[in-house]
Amino acid sequence: MKALVTGATGFIGSQVVDYLLERGYEVVCTVRKTSKTRWLDGKPVELVEAPLSDIEALKKAILGGGKPVDYIFHIAGLTAAKNDDVFMKVNRDGVKNMLRAIDESGVKLKRYLHCSSLTVSGPAKSLEEPITEDMPYNPITGYGRSKKAGEDEVRKYMNKFPVTIVRPHAVYGPRDEDIYGIFKAVNMGLGTMIGCKPKYVSLVHSFDLARGIIDAAESPNTIGEAYNLASEHPYTWDEVMPAMKAALNKKIYVPVHIPHFLVLSLAWISGEAAKLAPKPWVFNYDKGIDFIQKYWIASSEKAKRDFGYKQTISLEEGMKITADWYKEHKWL
Repeated sequence: MKALVTGATGFIGSQVVDYLLERGYEVVCTVRKTSKTRWLDGKPVELVEAPLSDIEALKKAILGGGKPVDYIFHIAGLTAAKNDDVFMKVNRDGVKNMLRAIDESGVKLKRYLHCSSLTVSGPAKSLEEPITEDMPYNPITGYGRSKKAGEDEVRKYMNKFPVTIVRPHAVYGPRDEDIYGIFKAVNMGLGTMIGCKPKYVSLVHSFDLARGIIDAAESPNTIGEAYNLASEHPYTWDEVMPAMKAALNKKIYVPVHIPHFLVLSLAWISGEAAKLAPKPWVFNYDKGIDFIQKYWIASSEKAKRDFGYKQTISLEEGMKITADWYKEHKWL
């Protein structure tokens, strides 16, 4: 089988590539001129310059010079932007271009796997009601709205070729640069927690996510469906932080609770300052809104039922794997 992966130079995409290679796939990775290929260097993959803005380049990557791809894993997406329009340009319009390229190429795909986000559904209302796939869309940020718009584009093509959508939630693991900041703080003996009351989150380790993404694409049961991919049970940050502490073998640990008003104030200041920076910052007012939600939790029961998805890496093991990787690569 031959697979094309967008976003292959990133945290999640590069791990999808690793698992595809383990399963014997021939892998094509789309890149841009500015892409850093550090997670792909030395691996038996084909790199093709095909930005999401260039439909003709995408068609050539799909057709592969005479040997078309069988699967497309669309992992690429923008997680930080200076405004909602920039989010839409990549997370909606980039998806639209990819789908058009597939359609115009005439390729007979076995599957188009679209990586969305739990943010399209928004937070749950209570611990007893985790987000399920049949709940209505309720994005609360520009990023979430752009990912919903991307899904809307995908649904327009569901009668043209086989499509599956996955919605990861909070992802952690080797190569991640977002949760890395929290690891650094814990490594210095500090544990930053939002608010004074428990908050719940459905985490997923990147190894479980990458495996789940490929399993979803390969299953005959998942065509035309969307799936949450998360941990079997939600965690509180009072569980996550000690797991990080143990993984880093830190004895001194001071929990620091930041009230919501201060989180939002700092997020707004950061967002305004980022407008003057050459690149967008991840922490802005929208991210602050994300942080103060109480129930970022989802159910993966549908994925378990349809293609056997399950969490194989515990929180403690996952944090140890991640911390060890950071240390091995001199990030900590």
